[in-house]
Amino acid sequence: MSDSGVVEAGRHRMALRVYYEDTDAAGIVYHAAYLAFAERARTEMLRCVGLDHHTLRAHFNVVFTVRRCVVDYLAPARLDDLLEVRTRIVRQGGASLDLEQRILREGQLLALLEVRLALLGTDLRVARMPRQLKAALARLQEPGEDPAEARSNGGRVELRA
Repeated sequence: MSDSGVVEAGRHRMALRVYYEDTDAAGIVYHAAYLAFAERARTEMLRCVGLDHHTLRAHFNVVFTVRRCVVDYLAPARLDDLLEVRTRIVRQGGASLDLEQRILREGQLLALLEVRLALLGTDLRVARMPRQLKAALARLQEPGEDPAEARSNGGRVELRA
């Protein structure tokens, strides 16, 4: 698995290590660190499908923001644990994405996040999703799902605005 993770079977998977800075004095991952882990995985998920945040802003004048996040903390992670964050798209709207993110250690579910992302223009108003972004995100559809006429170029997005 690369630093950015991998996209397989409609999901993005990314490994990460728990560092001292992620933990409290007892060596247990601080609750807010799970949000950072999930954010890092979403960023790398976009990079894996060919559209990093810089490209979205520079070529399409859009940015993602978290609109809603619900976290169920099920078991603690600890210092030096190797974790995996699995991300899948639950729903893709015209200006939003609903995601499910699972944080696991050796297959054990530690935290489950339900995240709604809104797409904003650089003027911070709601923006429609560019077709190139829709096409890139089609790689994250469950196998058998209709990717809604998505077209990509070998997993890379063509940067025609």
